[in-house]
Amino acid sequence: MNDLFDNTILIDLVTKKMPYGKYKDYKFCDIPVYYLEWFKRQNGFPKGRLGILLETIFEIKTNGLEYLLNPLKNK
Repeated sequence: MNDLFDNTILIDLVTKKMPYGKYKDYKFCDIPVYYLEWFKRQNGFPKGRLGILLETIFEIKTNGLEYLLNPLKNK
């Protein structure tokens, strides 16, 4: 499956947890934007699914689109 069209990404953002680092065990949607900005400045986001999730939540938060996740959080 092509991750660009993966409809589980948004669900994963509100259910899956960061596997390591300062915000280990935080749901991706709960990671503060300043940490995502720092992460991106260091060496960029990692490759693979983890990088896709981090970059997606970064884009959502920096563009003020967090409200899009509310219906998924409430399920």
